Amino acid sequence: MDESQHWFLMKHDDGTVFGPISFEQLRQWALDAQVSPLDKVSTDEQNWQKAPMIPGLEMDYLVEVSPDQFYGPTTIGAVREFLQIGEINQGTPVTNCRDGQITLVRDMPALQTEKAEDEVASQPVRTSIRFNLQQRIRELEEALMEERRAREVAEHLNEKLEAKLGEITRAASL
Repeated sequence: MDESQHWFLMKHDDGTVFGPISFEQLRQWALDAQVSPLDKVSTDEQNWQKAPMIPGLEMDYLVEVSPDQFYGPTTIGAVREFLQIGEINQGTPVTNCRDGQITLVRDMPALQTEKAEDEVASQPVRTSIRFNLQQRIRELEEALMEERRAREVAEHLNEKLEAKLGEITRAASL
């Protein structure tokens, strides 16, 4: 990464933008579980991409919260944070998205060492897996409702067009 380049972080939950900051600061926030998989980053505040798309942020882990619910991709620091606050346990499977390897939390050496955290002023607030999952569920439900409404409108329009075509066909055959 270009060390002189400034970065911006947009929090998904409320649209708050942090920055300009160095890439190293952004990376540290990601490692400290302060960047969600739904947050976006930019170097110009015009073109945004989801944080996990930036390889240098090391958001490489997908946490299996339950058999049909996943969180991530996120950093090893976020996995550590979720373990410490009890959102996951030692038996939780974690997939390394880089190599596809699935490992239980208890078998991940990086999670066995404690790390002192330095609190930094004006940094993004951590969000929990549950909050992010609930938010994502709400978004998907809203998207589904919009799709259903659009389908109903399209079906109604299709019926009207078919009726009109039927009228034109009958008129043409007379």
